[in-house]
Amino acid sequence: MGGTISCCVSASPKLRRNTHSRLESYPQDSELGREETGCNLQHISDRENVDELNMEYNPSDHPRASTIFLSKSQNDEAPCRNVRDKRKSLFINNHGTLKRKFSSCSTIFLDDNTVSQPNLKYTIKCVALAIYYHIKNRDTEGGMLLDIFDEKLHPLSKSEVPPDYDHHDPEQKQIYRFVRTLFSAAQLTAECAIVTLVYLERLLTYAEIDICPGNWKRIVLGAILLASKVWDDQAVWNVDYCQILKDITVEDMNELERQFLELLQFNINVPSSVYAKYYFDLRSLSETNNLSFPLEPLSRDKAQKLEAISRLCDDRYKDVRRAARKRSASTDNLCGIRWVPAILS
Repeated sequence: MGGTISCCVSASPKLRRNTHSRLESYPQDSELGREETGCNLQHISDRENVDELNMEYNPSDHPRASTIFLSKSQNDEAPCRNVRDKRKSLFINNHGTLKRKFSSCSTIFLDDNTVSQPNLKYTIKCVALAIYYHIKNRDTEGGMLLDIFDEKLHPLSKSEVPPDYDHHDPEQKQIYRFVRTLFSAAQLTAECAIVTLVYLERLLTYAEIDICPGNWKRIVLGAILLASKVWDDQAVWNVDYCQILKDITVEDMNELERQFLELLQFNINVPSSVYAKYYFDLRSLSETNNLSFPLEPLSRDKAQKLEAISRLCDDRYKDVRRAARKRSASTDNLCGIRWVPAILS
């Protein structure tokens, strides 16, 4: 490492400023030797703990940090509950009792949505709802605004942008239609929608900007553009998006992608643990807002597929379990291990 400390600085702008401010406070004396100045240098383990202490700043990098959209959605939990209760009472009054599907001994209801194969339609709905809460519950003080995302400076259509374009929050249906149009035309997958949300929150954290009515379309477009290239093997080219959005130029798309990557500091890595966290948080968001996934009865073919997958996983980890069992028995050779079946009540 040779006394250099730049390799240990965190990737996040907030953490980088905190680290530099801490390192600049040390006295700089060229007459002191390495042995005398070594005690003043911060140990690498202490600098790594900075990320753990400031984990809330990087929810798109750390699997244990809570997502931003889920925390913002909890601010409207009480109003949403009142709306759901009102809709539920209206449904009961107009259609009788509320029907709900429950699993039984003869029938099991499952939704066609897993972490490895999410449902495209409902995943896009959840992502659009997360973006809606980002815009609605944004910071009132206002963050930094960048020209590349300003829709008035870089319009997506030739139609004139209204003067008060940045004062009216878009509805969730409007966001859903915009995202669904891009995903349908480019034939993107549901996993790409989750990665899009990860990049969006990473941009808001790294660049310290807010998503608002005047820049949400171009921010979402840049996140989808980057996620499609990172996730899909056969990525959509920038010129293909110009066929979807007729009035945008290839040069504008290239500049949007370039600045988006620079603001992310070229950190496009999405660990599997972060991906799973965003998936399950989107499911929690859908349950809170009564956006449940459709339940279907478990068919014979689907049950056989699930059994085959379970058998494959069981065979894959059989040797690991056998090795773990031997290690536990090696501590005491006097008596064998008794396996007692668990009693579930």
